Amino acid sequence: METFELVSHPAHPPLGVTGLSARLLSLDANWLTLRWKVEGAGALVLPALAGKGRANGLWQATCFELFLRPDGGEGYAEFNLSPSERWAAYDFTGYREGMADRPVSRDPVCTARRGQSVLIFDAAIPAAALPPLPWAYGLTAVIEEEGGRKSYWAIAHREDRPDFHHEACFAARLAAPSAP
Repeated sequence: METFELVSHPAHPPLGVTGLSARLLSLDANWLTLRWKVEGAGALVLPALAGKGRANGLWQATCFELFLRPDGGEGYAEFNLSPSERWAAYDFTGYREGMADRPVSRDPVCTARRGQSVLIFDAAIPAAALPPLPWAYGLTAVIEEEGGRKSYWAIAHREDRPDFHHEACFAARLAAPSAP
């Protein structure tokens, strides 16, 4: 699957982060696995480890996100995945409308590994929690660095301000599997 070089929104440049890439690693009957790689992560601030569980407001700190919109629909799903191991999943009926908790029967798995200047963040979302393929999707991240500096990263952005719910952020596509 394709690796995307995410770009920070020009209205909120990073302090020291020099690059961020993201990709879907695999999708099978049980799990969707994803990876984000943050370069220049020396000043990156990570939320404290909190253990698995649903939580709101994760985007207010370093957080990695996946937005999925099934073809032909206005509704979409949002998954927020935190290095704290906390997660959130929401359904929307339209652009920032009709928000409700998305049912997820098993906790996603969030794993952060940090080196001196790089952070690798892996996440696994239960496949049963995903909408049916095909999708338009967006891989995004909120990055907090020392001093409270936040940058907003996506495959593509709307011009005026960061908004991961905007149509521009659903820049990638994943087709339904072909029949054998």
